[in-house]
Amino acid sequence: MENRKIQDAAVIGIPDDRLGEIVTAIIKVKPGDEMTEEELLGFCEGLPRYKRPRKVFFDDVPRNPTGKIEKPKLRKKFAGMAESFKI
Repeated sequence: MENRKIQDAAVIGIPDDRLGEIVTAIIKVKPGDEMTEEELLGFCEGLPRYKRPRKVFFDDVPRNPTGKIEKPKLRKKFAGMAESFKI
């Protein structure tokens, strides 16, 4: 899947009381373009329901020097925790 308005994207799980975790997308839109949450969710309609994001944030996607997405930074920023889960 590809969208011409999206420059970069990351997906993380954030805690949810009912489901345990929900899929959350962090989207970086290309300069000069605009995108709404509804547009993105419509674009994701082709995905199975369990893979579709329940929450969407528009922000930069941090990467380390080798290009790998820094998911602990995203979890800390958007879920308030650095680990993927707490025991």
